[in-house]
Amino acid sequence: MNYAANLRVKFLPEKRNVQSFVRLHIKNYDTMLKYSAFLIFFSVVAFVGCQPRQEQPKPPNILFAIADDASWKHFGAYGCAWVKTPAFDRVASQGILFTQAWTPNAKCAPSRAAILTGRNSWQLEEAANHSPVFPAKFKTYAEALGENGYWVGSTAKGWAPGDPGEINGKLRELTGSKFDGHKTQPPAKFISNNDYAKNFGAFLEARPKGQPFCFWYGSLEPHRAYEFEAGINYGGKSLDDIDRVPPFWPDVDTVRTDMLDYAFEIEYFDQHLQRMLQMLEDAGELENTIVIVTADNGMPFPRIKGQVYEYSNHLPLAIMWPDGIKKPGRVIDDLVSFIDFAPTFLELAGLTVEKSGMQPVTGRSLTEYFRTEEEGKVVKERSYVLVGKERHDVGRPDDQGYPVRGIVSRGFLYLRNFEPDRWPKGNPETGYLNCDGSPTKTYILDTRRKKGEWRYWQQNFGKRPAEELYLIEQDPFCMTNLIDEPIFAGLKMILEQEMIEKLTEQGDPRVMGEGKIFDNFPYSGAVQNYYNRYMAGEDVPAGWVNKTDYDSDLME
Repeated sequence: MNYAANLRVKFLPEKRNVQSFVRLHIKNYDTMLKYSAFLIFFSVVAFVGCQPRQEQPKPPNILFAIADDASWKHFGAYGCAWVKTPAFDRVASQGILFTQAWTPNAKCAPSRAAILTGRNSWQLEEAANHSPVFPAKFKTYAEALGENGYWVGSTAKGWAPGDPGEINGKLRELTGSKFDGHKTQPPAKFISNNDYAKNFGAFLEARPKGQPFCFWYGSLEPHRAYEFEAGINYGGKSLDDIDRVPPFWPDVDTVRTDMLDYAFEIEYFDQHLQRMLQMLEDAGELENTIVIVTADNGMPFPRIKGQVYEYSNHLPLAIMWPDGIKKPGRVIDDLVSFIDFAPTFLELAGLTVEKSGMQPVTGRSLTEYFRTEEEGKVVKERSYVLVGKERHDVGRPDDQGYPVRGIVSRGFLYLRNFEPDRWPKGNPETGYLNCDGSPTKTYILDTRRKKGEWRYWQQNFGKRPAEELYLIEQDPFCMTNLIDEPIFAGLKMILEQEMIEKLTEQGDPRVMGEGKIFDNFPYSGAVQNYYNRYMAGEDVPAGWVNKTDYDSDLME
């Protein structure tokens, strides 16, 4: 029975003045409403106070492991049998394996700059180039996390090479404080003596109790140089282990041996990762640690590292997080970019870009893959990635670069070479400096010099047309340029238009008629203005190439 009905039963029999009756019981009704509201409020407070307090989820730890110069195909989880990577394979099987992860720029410094800032390299001013001065305006995610409750550190190669700049008279630590004190006896010549795993342990020991951590494991392998035949002599490998030599190299023992030495160094990177995972497991930290394993650019061989082909920019990526990834063991085929790492880490740390103090990011957080149980192609918007380059290593007149922009979409790679009259690997007379010295490089150069065979030289060092188009799903080595095939004319126009539109939205100076600024940014290394100095007779050492790499007979 409601309150009004109760009033009628109780009070109407009484002979009172109607107005007094109304005034009295309106007052009583108002009092009861106020009293009832008080009782409800008190009950709610009491109920809430009796409930256990819901704690905020603890921010995850972050272990970012990056190999130095490793192509995506050369990890076991992708089906490679001649490179043994049990740690990477574990991360993939207990997390997510990405089959289409791309760096926007396949060279150490610009690739790492994209990782750290969440911006494509052409959005980073000087940091678009290799060995630049890192612009002060671009804060890294590691710096932001260090200012917001994370214990942040790194070992070995962080952002490099280049000048990171200073803050208050101290060099910026773009990937966190350095932990490089522990050394070890490396298994082969040229492998670093940094005990990466032990230095990770020192980082964990120094961490304030209860503080989440963010650690950058920057292996120096498989960067060159290699001890020739290390893979055979120390790794127990055989030339027959390799299932296929890329068709743009001669299939000879020298090249196969070089590839096995490269494999031996990837395995060394993986062994230290394996020790780090065990440390976290022993400490009870692995469950709430997100482990990301990748590489900065493709293998340090001709036509790959420093170029803009499939094996240059397409990289390994496995992510594991026992507490935070649903249905582990999935394979994701969406196109993702290195610019997606920074917004992922900010989100996991509970930071907005604005609060972090970073410049606006272009990437998109990868956490959408953690929360779903879907696999294959999951996010329809991830239908393309952008790639490109400006100046890498020096070796052209006036330190000019080799500007390229490209787009990966619909199974194709479209490239626009803005200066096709320049040499893509650097000038012959200065040793093709944007290609590390190696047995493979020397062998290919000798096929022209000693045997008069031009095919391999042209594929690896020759000039290129203004535009290139490859069906990379069927032609991953980018051997057949389809740009002049009439059947692909419409597709070429679509890809080019999409690329230009997106680059314009991102403010890319190259497509907006201001690309010369990239050539004018100073090279921070000791060999700046290399070409001009070398051609004037100065002895300018370039330690990453061999003396035999110089092809003066091809001088323009």
